Amino acid sequence: MKVLVTGGAGYIGSTICSALEDSGHIPIVLDSLVTGKAEFVKNRSFYQADIADKEALKKIFQEHPEIKHAIHCAALIIVPESVEKPYEYYRENVSKSNELFRNLIDLGCHQIVFSSSASIYDIAPNFMVTEESSLKPGSPYAKTKLMMEMILEDYCHAYSNIKAISLRYFNPIGADPKMRSGSHAKNASHVVAKMVETAQGKIPEFCITGVNWPTRDGSGIRDYIHVWDLALAHVKAVENFGSIFSNKKEGYLVINLGTGNGVTVKELLKAFENVYGKKLPQKETEPRLGDVAGAYANADKALKYLKWKANFSIEEAIRDALKWSEFQAALFK
Repeated sequence: MKVLVTGGAGYIGSTICSALEDSGHIPIVLDSLVTGKAEFVKNRSFYQADIADKEALKKIFQEHPEIKHAIHCAALIIVPESVEKPYEYYRENVSKSNELFRNLIDLGCHQIVFSSSASIYDIAPNFMVTEESSLKPGSPYAKTKLMMEMILEDYCHAYSNIKAISLRYFNPIGADPKMRSGSHAKNASHVVAKMVETAQGKIPEFCITGVNWPTRDGSGIRDYIHVWDLALAHVKAVENFGSIFSNKKEGYLVINLGTGNGVTVKELLKAFENVYGKKLPQKETEPRLGDVAGAYANADKALKYLKWKANFSIEEAIRDALKWSEFQAALFK
């Protein structure tokens, strides 16, 4: 199958493209390269344009009329930045996605997989959340993800021919095991990327942002999932799309993507140090803007509908992140 991937030059989007290719499919990439990397779209069908550019989308579908599925990854994603720049986040993530969804419908692409986020959940008593758990997005970034879900759900109710799956990501870490892509942000906000930068001496110490959360050790709790596992879930979503909705009256579905295990930041740091073989310089700090205690996934629905579960360990993800940091220096020199 040919699959449109917005944001396909980014960390997660490019890894999804590789997973699609490894499964025999053809990703068609739409990315503005505002944050994505041109190196990640070499030898792929690539269109550099904004997701709200209708003429660019028309060209894509004229040249690739076989496209029936779209995976929408394109978004601004840095939580503290969203607190400081809410206008930009609502414009880029919500307004432009609304245009994208409408244009996809007009162009005959009625099967959408949306990259959502577990950051929209409220704090659960034991930190484990199902897709039915209470929602309470704690930052403009998280609010944009919930708004986009709401838009998609309304579209699925209003327009009988559109169906959509929102995949609520927990915390992707690691890199493509074949080293085709990985985290590349100059000012990395991902926790493992910060640990790698500390190990490399790029930053003086790793900051544990918040140590007074109501968790077992006071640090935030997350569900850390290898980015390759995450990418494979998208392949499963596309491949099983028809069967998923064949017996469902509703045209909209939400699915958590996580390992089902809650790991605190301090536990992750210990795992990193075990893999790296050295102790990292570290300090405890106040939470960042928009931070929350966290949550981890109940992933039963992913197994039921996608026939998918996470298989990579945290240690494997850390090893791939460290290996990628070596490749990255050569790739982006």
